[in-house]
Amino acid sequence: MQPSEREAEQLAQLTRSRRLATGLLAAMAILFVAARSWQAAYPYLSFVAAFAEAAMVGALADWFAVTALFRAPLGLPIPHTAIIPRNKERIGESLAHFLQHNFLTQEVIREELRAIDFSGAVSEWLAQPENSRFLARHIIGGIPAVLRMIEDEDVAQFMERRMRAALKTVKFAPLSAEILALLVAGRHHQTVFDHLVNLVSKLVNNNSSYIRWKINESSPRWLPKTVDDKFFVRLLDAVQSTLIEMREEDSEWRDRFQVAIEAWIERLRSEPEYEEKIEAMLMNVLEHPVFRNYIKHIWHEIKLRLLTDAMAEDSHMQARLAQGLHAFSQALLQDKTVRSKLNQWIRILATDALVSRREVIAELVTRVIRKWDAETVSRKLELHVGKDLQYIRINGTLVGGLVGLLLHTLSLAL
Repeated sequence: MQPSEREAEQLAQLTRSRRLATGLLAAMAILFVAARSWQAAYPYLSFVAAFAEAAMVGALADWFAVTALFRAPLGLPIPHTAIIPRNKERIGESLAHFLQHNFLTQEVIREELRAIDFSGAVSEWLAQPENSRFLARHIIGGIPAVLRMIEDEDVAQFMERRMRAALKTVKFAPLSAEILALLVAGRHHQTVFDHLVNLVSKLVNNNSSYIRWKINESSPRWLPKTVDDKFFVRLLDAVQSTLIEMREEDSEWRDRFQVAIEAWIERLRSEPEYEEKIEAMLMNVLEHPVFRNYIKHIWHEIKLRLLTDAMAEDSHMQARLAQGLHAFSQALLQDKTVRSKLNQWIRILATDALVSRREVIAELVTRVIRKWDAETVSRKLELHVGKDLQYIRINGTLVGGLVGLLLHTLSLAL
């Protein structure tokens, strides 16, 4: 696997610091040899030799300690070395536990999110017209792909199931009774009665020739035609006079219609059989092939229009969505109270989502580290902390040298 740009930079820094620490160790060795060689001629070089000797000891001790974290020094199977590779599983579990109980907590996450103005940032971004258009273009642009994934038959079945479920929750007989009661209270039923009377009157007038023909057709052949004509005239007059009587405000026919309507309302309210009949009728309509084909036709038309508009250069949906997003952002920017409530809702949602899944996140960390081989774990950790550890070697060299110089001075003084 090729290292990332960050890992490459970390490797370069580690290499430089390692060369510096190793070079300092080599310098101390050279300095020690030179001081010992010239110490007989120049006794004061004993201080230099003591410094260099102690510096080498400190440098080698810290080199061993640092190296033992990641690998066995010089490849030798020394106990308690290669600590990280040998304890990879335990390190992964400890890291996951530390992450779970010190970072992914309600208090930490809520406090970190408190200062973030989520809704304000989104509103400011959407307030830029080009950003609103950009988001609208991508949302509308995804509609064709979504629609092509949806099967027409599945949509028809879904719509039918939802309508069937919705109808089962509604009691149509009592609902119809209440609607009729409202109409009766407002005397709208009398208007319906007038329309029915007028309809019957028009039917009789428009079909008078047909009625005359049916009378003649049904009469005996030996009966004179004049008798049929008189019967037709009397029948027509009787019907018209009855219709005129029915139009009167205080007619008995209106009272009978009032009583019939009220009785029907009461039956709709109290008799379950009406509810069963209405429900059966509606279910028969839903199960009829014509209705199912109609649902498919409606969905096909909706789908075609959505696809056509979404793929058009001057998409109306895209323009309206962009306009709506821009208007929403402007309104949100001007309403601090709403922004505050939205931010609070987002914080609660994000905190609950993270905290409720912190065990899953911790398990993910453990699982990923468990999959890494020991060399990968050592390499990644060394890249992150190796540079600082090399400076421990450098400090150990200098501090060791100073301690050696101090001890050498004290030994001479005593």
